[in-house]
Amino acid sequence: MYKRVLVPLDGSELAEVVFSYATELAARLELDLVLLHVVDPHERDLVPLHRAYVERAAEVLRRQSEKLQKKADIQPKGEGVAARGELAVGHPAEEILECALRHDIDLILMATHGRSGIKRWALGSVADKVLRVSKTPVCLVRAGLSEEIVHDKWPSITMLVPLDGSELAELVIPHVEALAKQLGPKLVDVVLLRVCEPPVVSSDYPPTADLTWEEHQVRETARPTTVCEEYLAGVQERLEGVGLRARLVVLKGKPADEITDYANKNLVNLIVMSTHGRSGIGRWAYGNVADRVLLGVSSPIFLVRPH
Repeated sequence: MYKRVLVPLDGSELAEVVFSYATELAARLELDLVLLHVVDPHERDLVPLHRAYVERAAEVLRRQSEKLQKKADIQPKGEGVAARGELAVGHPAEEILECALRHDIDLILMATHGRSGIKRWALGSVADKVLRVSKTPVCLVRAGLSEEIVHDKWPSITMLVPLDGSELAELVIPHVEALAKQLGPKLVDVVLLRVCEPPVVSSDYPPTADLTWEEHQVRETARPTTVCEEYLAGVQERLEGVGLRARLVVLKGKPADEITDYANKNLVNLIVMSTHGRSGIGRWAYGNVADRVLLGVSSPIFLVRPH
């Protein structure tokens, strides 16, 4: 269960793109928000100004969350949403990780753009270090988040879960279950997606075989799709066993292209994926797949790093 979310801010409007999403999560999951603003050591003289900024941001998010709860007729189970601002002086990535440990944070929610507006945090030193080291899941929200993706704009919430058949990729499943249960099983639609890369059919086909070359091609091309469907059906059964709704999507092509294309053509509120792919060595978060997905979609991406 998620209780505390850390929201790093650098003072830019681009970083504040996470506000709308943090408001949604805090209001619907009744989460405690910790907003962290890290000041460069060379700006110590401006600490009071920076402190005022992060404290004001926390108050804004708390009020927005309470307003959404009233609008959506959500009855707080406890004392409601708590939001607080914290200030640290030092290096952003180190302070983010230290703050996450100190407050027993369940999720780090951060923008993929930093102060410059050009270099993306997801490919820069800050998020790169956070993703490499953090044992806490990291949710990256791209600047330019469409209002259509924000939860309260639609009657249901769609989670896209790309899987490749590996145990490492399946480590996201417990997080999907936890998020869906907290949001409300009836409100969440889980889409299990697997991309099957077309096989290379050998041309040295024996002439004495029962099938023609064309029939052989059809059978070999269809075989991976069947395997993918059977695999996803097993995951679907697991999710339905705990009361969640799940549907299957099997596509053919290159994983990054197909995931991106599906997310852009369908309204997806959240993409949940592991930072490791099939090999267990190449990490999706820093490899071709997740990097290209992050560049190509506007939906937030929830990344889980296997311990």
